[in-house]
Amino acid sequence: MTPTISVIIPTYNRAALLRRTLESLEAQRLPAGELEVVVADDGSSDDTREVVRLFEPRLRLRYHFQADEGFRAAAARNAGARLATAAVLAFVDTGVLAGPDFARMHRDAHAPADAPPATGPRAVLGRVYGYNTEDPWPELASVLDRLDAEEAVVRFGADPRFRDMREDIFMPVNSDLRRLFAPWYLCWTVNLSVRAVDFWAVGGFDEDFCGWGGEDQDLGYRLMRAGVELVASPLAWGIEIPHERASNDNLTSSVNNALLFLYKHPDPVVELYYSLYLSHQSAPRLSSAYAEFSEGYRALCEWTARARAMDVENEVARAVEQALEIAGKSACILVLGCGGAVPPSLPDWGAVMDFDGVLLARALADGRYWGRHCVGIATTLRDTFDVVIISSRLAGLWDRWGGLVLAEADRLAPVVLVPFLQAHLRAL
Repeated sequence: MTPTISVIIPTYNRAALLRRTLESLEAQRLPAGELEVVVADDGSSDDTREVVRLFEPRLRLRYHFQADEGFRAAAARNAGARLATAAVLAFVDTGVLAGPDFARMHRDAHAPADAPPATGPRAVLGRVYGYNTEDPWPELASVLDRLDAEEAVVRFGADPRFRDMREDIFMPVNSDLRRLFAPWYLCWTVNLSVRAVDFWAVGGFDEDFCGWGGEDQDLGYRLMRAGVELVASPLAWGIEIPHERASNDNLTSSVNNALLFLYKHPDPVVELYYSLYLSHQSAPRLSSAYAEFSEGYRALCEWTARARAMDVENEVARAVEQALEIAGKSACILVLGCGGAVPPSLPDWGAVMDFDGVLLARALADGRYWGRHCVGIATTLRDTFDVVIISSRLAGLWDRWGGLVLAEADRLAPVVLVPFLQAHLRAL
C-alpha cells in the first residue's frame, strides 16, 4: 500500500523522547501501510539509531543520518522530506506524543495530491498541548507517565497550564487564521503538515537557517506568498513532553535568524517582525508580541493610505542641497520616505526607500536610482552612506518607531537630516 502521509521527525541526542514519539505513531488509528515515518537524525551520538532499529519491524520507517555540524534542523527536515513517499508531509518534533488520530486528521485536511483541493492548497498547524515555553507546567511529565495522551487531553484539555501557548491568539478568532494578521508568525514545525508538492514548490526549508528558530516562520511566509493558506486544526493534536531547553542560546539564535529572515525578505512586514527584537531587551511574551506586531502593521497600513497623496519632492530637494553643502558634491545620500518622485538634484549614486510600494515603484521607474521597500527600522544595508535624509513621510510613524529609525540612520551615515523635526524645533 502506498503511504498517504509521511511523518518527519528531526532529532538530535533525544533517544528516550524519540522512543515515546515513535510509540505514539505506532498507536495511530490509521490502516496499516498508510503511515510512513521518517527519522531525520542531525548527528546524534546517543543510542538514537538503536531506537530506530527497534521500531523498524513495527512501523513503515525510514532513517536519515547527517553529520553533526551544528544545529541544522532545516537541513534534516529537508533530507527527511526527500526520503518521504507520501503526498502529505507532517513535521513533528522529537518528544511530541501524537494523538491517536494525529496522522488521519492531518491527512484528511489535505486533498489528494493529484486533484486541486476545492478550498485551495493549505498548510495545517496542529495543536500542541503542553507546548508553553513561557509558563511551563512542571508536573506535566509525571502526568504523562501515568496517563496516555488521549486520557491526558480528556482530563486536562481545558486546564490553562496544559494549553498550546498560541491558544490566547487562536481562541478569539475561533482558530480561523484568515482573521489573523500574518499567521506565518505562528507557523511552527512542532506540529505542521503540508502537501509535498506545495512544500517543494517553495523550495522546502531554507537551509541557511542554522540554530534554533526562524526556519519554520520563513517557510510559512513563503508558503503564504505562494498562495498556500495556513489553517489551524485542534483535531490534529499532539502533546509535548517537558524537556530541558537551552533558553539563552535559543534566544540568541532566534534573534540572529530573525535578522537572516529580514535579509532574505526585505519587506515592511518582516521589518516590523524584526523590530520586536530591537525594541525589547528580552523575548516578549508571545501574545503581547503578536499584538504589538499586528497593531504596528495596522498602523503602518493606515498611515500608508493617509500619506499616499503626500508630496515631499521639494522638501527632499532642499535637504539634498543641505546635504551636499555639508558632505560635498560627491556625497552618497540615502532618502528614507522618498514618495513617488525624486528631485533631480539627488546624485545618481544615491538610494531611496519608502514604506509605500506603489510610490516607490514610481520613484524607481526611470532606473536612475536603487531603492528598497521598507520603513527604515532595519534596512539591512551597509554603512556606506555619507548622509541619510528622513522625510516627513515618516512623521505619522515617528511616535511608534522614530527612535529605531534614527538609530538605523545613525548606523548608516555620519550625517542624518530630519527636516520635519528641524522645522518643529525652529517653531518651538
